[in-house]
Amino acid sequence: MPDTDSTPVEIWRRVVAELVNRPDGAGAPISKIQEAYLRQVNPVAIVKGYAVLSVPSHSAKDAIENDLAQAISDILSTTVGVPCSLAVSVSRDQQHSPDNPAAAEQRTTHGWAGTTGYPAAPGSPATTAASDLVPGPGDHSGSTGGSAGPLPHPTAPGAAHGLAPGAGAASAGADRPRPAIPPQEAIRGLAGSQQDTGAPADTTGHGQPVARWTSANADDTAAGDFVAPTHSHGAPRLPREARAVDPDRDSSISARYTFDNFVTGPSNRFAQAAAIAVAEAPAQAFNPLFIWGGSGLGKTHLLHATGTYAKQLDQSLRVKYVSSEEFTNDYINSVRDDRQESFKRRYRNLDVLMVDDIQFLAGKEGTQEEFFHTFNALHQANKQIILSSDRPPKQLTTLHDRLRTRFQAGLIADIQPPDVETRIAILMRKAETDQIKVERDVLELIATNFESSIRELEGALIRVAASASLNKEPVNLETARTTLQDILPEEADVQITSQTIIEVAAEFFDMSVDVIIGTGKARARAHARQLAMYLCRELTDLSLPKIGQAFGGRDHTTVMYAEKKIKQEIKENRETYNQIQELTQLIKTRARS
Repeated sequence: MPDTDSTPVEIWRRVVAELVNRPDGAGAPISKIQEAYLRQVNPVAIVKGYAVLSVPSHSAKDAIENDLAQAISDILSTTVGVPCSLAVSVSRDQQHSPDNPAAAEQRTTHGWAGTTGYPAAPGSPATTAASDLVPGPGDHSGSTGGSAGPLPHPTAPGAAHGLAPGAGAASAGADRPRPAIPPQEAIRGLAGSQQDTGAPADTTGHGQPVARWTSANADDTAAGDFVAPTHSHGAPRLPREARAVDPDRDSSISARYTFDNFVTGPSNRFAQAAAIAVAEAPAQAFNPLFIWGGSGLGKTHLLHATGTYAKQLDQSLRVKYVSSEEFTNDYINSVRDDRQESFKRRYRNLDVLMVDDIQFLAGKEGTQEEFFHTFNALHQANKQIILSSDRPPKQLTTLHDRLRTRFQAGLIADIQPPDVETRIAILMRKAETDQIKVERDVLELIATNFESSIRELEGALIRVAASASLNKEPVNLETARTTLQDILPEEADVQITSQTIIEVAAEFFDMSVDVIIGTGKARARAHARQLAMYLCRELTDLSLPKIGQAFGGRDHTTVMYAEKKIKQEIKENRETYNQIQELTQLIKTRARS
């Protein structure tokens, strides 16, 4: 029976036990070194077809992926009841652990206590994260050994060998004796000491901040819940310069927006695929990623989902979501308080920066200048940038050219208004999430009348459900019509004619009506004419001869050919699909006005 109740740690124990103890002939035997690598694994998450695993070294990652991946995947798939693939990453917080598997193998004699943070036995207390950061006297290896005794108190923040050389010198007076402090306070001091001094953060040879805010054991111990100390154990902070904030606490990512609850359709599939690719490989797939579309179509959802997924795959990533208004206010406050250096550290030490509604930087010269330098700093450091807007970069004419050209240098993905099938799927998901019992015809009524915005769509459903609940009525078609009567368009008001379609198509393609219905056979003119004919078939009840007559007296076979051609293009050409969606919205709006 599939196991859906156990924690990732419990499931992983079973996987390791089955691999280590499987009988001869059931597969290649597991060596002692491979067993040691398996016990170093920290199962971050095992959900919905994939297992996210964290290991302390690249050699462990190679062993898992190259030698053991298939066996692990087979056992996991059987255990959880669905095909399960692996995503293995090296935890930056565990990279001080020895790469030598022999050292890791010695730790397995102490049970599950080690870099994974598992308890030594059921009911035993978890190994504290302090063991990863505060080694004992004489411990110069950086090992996270499974000692059960109390940890010694460090005499200086620089005493932890997990820091790069010179990191302890970042705080003035590090060579003076200091009073002993509890291990948990030592961790907090290590995490915040560099920021508290106002000095630039020391970095490793890879350009990564030395003192990371997250820990592989953050979920297993209170020590992982970093709280900036009220004072530093080093030199006092520089006047008026605030310490850099905890990027995880200030990331502003909403966990309720995920790829799992993002309803995908033809109008947004490309943007979703691009966002997933970026989350799985930040700064390697598409950088920057620019997502544009109208208000209420899911851009913000995609940004939050990207940040959430990226953090699931690599908990050590510094990810921040911010609206352009928040970025502007943050910059203004930093100038007012003379804390620009803190502002720069806060945004330029990130791994992923997401800025929503970038178009609102228009007219803010100082903010545009600062964002330009932030963009350059992140891009040159090979960090991921994700932006959203209500229009493509080339139409952001009020922004500086140097910003627009940088936006255009990456991948541009658009989100169009969803088609009726996608709108129904969105409503079904909303009803399921909010536990609303609703009839199918109610969903169809809402989906066919609210087309331009997902917020408007969901708002109509909530309005109907609330009215039915307050009046103790079922959510049926009659209730829906009564509740929405003041905002539903009257059927009599929506009269779409061939003339309306031709006029809207002419404006859309920047042509005259005479050109649309004329005899010109240039590709652009023919394409516009065929789209208009197709829309006449879709949006009106006119016969083929009537449509042909509206287009300069053409034969009905010409209309048939145009309809067939556009139907095929919609399946193969995304641009044609987008044009149909935009034209349909414009035509219906014109008909209602």
